[in-house]
Parts: sequence; C-alpha cells; structure tokens
Amino acid sequence: MSSNYETLAARVRAAAQKLPSVAIGFDGFVDEMISVVSERQNLEAFKAVPDIGTFGGLISKAAGHSSLREIVVNAVHPGGCAVNMGDGLAALGIPVDAFATLGEPVHPAFAAILAGFRSTRSWGREPGRTLAFEFADGKLMFSAVSQLADFTPEYVTKKLADGAYASACAQARLIALTDWTLYPHMTAVWRLLQEKVYSRLTHRPAFFIDLVDPSSRSTEDIRAMLDTLPAFEAVGPLTLGLNGNEANILARLFGLPEAKEVPELARDQAQALRTRLGIAEVVIHHIKFAAVANATESAAMRGPYCANPKKSTGAGDRFNAGYSLGLLLELDARARLACGCACSGFFVRQARSASLAELADFILTLTSE
Repeated sequence: MSSNYETLAARVRAAAQKLPSVAIGFDGFVDEMISVVSERQNLEAFKAVPDIGTFGGLISKAAGHSSLREIVVNAVHPGGCAVNMGDGLAALGIPVDAFATLGEPVHPAFAAILAGFRSTRSWGREPGRTLAFEFADGKLMFSAVSQLADFTPEYVTKKLADGAYASACAQARLIALTDWTLYPHMTAVWRLLQEKVYSRLTHRPAFFIDLVDPSSRSTEDIRAMLDTLPAFEAVGPLTLGLNGNEANILARLFGLPEAKEVPELARDQAQALRTRLGIAEVVIHHIKFAAVANATESAAMRGPYCANPKKSTGAGDRFNAGYSLGLLLELDARARLACGCACSGFFVRQARSASLAELADFILTLTSE
C-alpha cells in the first residue's frame, strides 16, 4: 500500500465537518430504465430481448411493416450531470446548493436524491427525459430535450431576481456548471451569469465545467462556447472536466493529436488543451485512467477499473465530485485524480455515491501504478 494513499486517506477523513459549499447547475433529467419484451410467459414473468444485436434484428425485420413490442419500465431514476454530481458531493458531506431543470412542480423522481442537498431550486418547467433501453451488452438511450430550449437568458434573468443563486455563489468555494451541449442557449446564459453574478463576487471561487459530449453541436457553436471560458478566469480558476471522447473532439477542433488509451498521452493532451483554451486546468477521465494538467503541475494515473460494474451511468459525474473534493481541499494534482478515481470506482461497484469515510477506505485500495 502506498504511503501517499495512506496520507491522502487520512487527509480526507480529517475534512469532515470542515467542507465549504458548492453551487451547481443546471441540468436535471428523468431516466426511465426499460426492458424490451421478447416473450411474455404470464402476468409476472417475461423473457427480455437479450442484446442490442437481437433488438436491431427485430427493428430491421419491421422495415416496411407495422410492428409492436411491449416494454417494461423497470425503474425511474433521477439524472442529469448536475443532479448526479451534486449527489456525489452531498454524500461526501459537502453542502450543495443546486439549481436545475427539475420541473414545476419538481418531478417526484428527484425527491430522494435532493433530500441530501442543502438547498434546491427548480430552474425549468420540465426536466429532460431519457428512455434507456437496457440490454446485456449495453444501453440505447433516447433523450427528449426540446423543453430545454426554454432555458434562455431571459428566463434565467427572471430566476435570478430572488437572489438565491447569487447568494449561493457568494458562499461557494466552488461553482459547477454542467451540460452545455443539450441547452441551446447555454453560451448566452454563461455570458449573462459572468456579467450579472460572477463578476460581482468578492472572493475567488474555483469553477468546474463539464460540457457533456458536444458531438451534436456545430463547430461554430463549440468555438463560441470555448471563447467564453477565459472570462471565468477573471473571477476564479477554471477546471474543464472532459471524458476521453470529449477531449479528442476538442483536440480535433484545434488540430491537436488525439490521445490513445495511454495515460501519459492524455496528460500531454490536457496540457495542450489548457494552453489553447487559456484556462487554469484541464482534467480528462477515461474508463481505466485519468490525467490532469495546469500551469505548474501535471499528472496521470490508472484508476480502479471494474470489469463488471453494478452501475456505470453517472460514474463520470462521481469522478467530478471526487475531483472537486480535491479542489476544495487544495490537494495536489495526483491526489485530486485519486479522489476522483476512487469516487468513481466506489460508485460503479456499489451503485451509489461514497461517504467521506467510504471514500477514504477506498483510497487505501488504490495501487501506486
């Protein structure tokens, strides 16, 4: 066992009762987990379509005809990066003030998860909705997001009137912004918040941004969004969190090399992206490793890979929660990666977010590879 991880685990345990708050927004989704019925035996029992290939074959055979398939909704889960990351933070004992598209009234799927937050405000008449068709070899997810176009600067201006968001940001040591991609007006909303809220803060909070896969957005939209990032630096240091695919999308945009499944290459990619973007830090997480780079240090480490996860959806959000804990504790780059990897590793094994004590225990299982 690495003495560095023993020291980190002790530091994490000692943080209890001393953690500052996080203000987070803005996406909320309701995820319906679905099985497709292949054959029903009786009212209670059925055989599910086993895999995506079989399902694809059924769809292909229906071409040119009408077809009907029964589905079974196995569970309705709260989702969205802000909600999931907020859950990861709250489980660690971090006070979370969340502002997200939760519905008006708030959709009941969010009730249990929001109970752990310090405060919540619904900023949206209707959450996003995802139909997740689950198979033995993966998921097919279909999202309805047209309602998210209501999240405009004009709408957000009305929501800012009660002062709750400005107050949360004034108290927060870290401000997290998630899911730029599925909100068509989010670039304009960020500019509004930079002018009306962030520029008026009297302290320098850290910022953490998770874009979500921007593949569906135009190059022009992505560049316009990236142009807003340096303005956050005037208020506080910005960490851009990316998964491996998202990092490669931005790399292609700048004519930079794509990183293979090699930690050191991801570290170099993070440094190159950070320099091009003009921000404090870029962190990149892959399934098996993570890397980070800022102006003074960089690091890469292999994570606790799990071949048979109990739950994988939301693992990246828990990585972000653990990494943000490292930012709040002002840990060095490698220790922040370890917190992120440990939070994600615990989540995929237990299908829930780790407490601070559980995170410390899991850190002790990490190797120094």
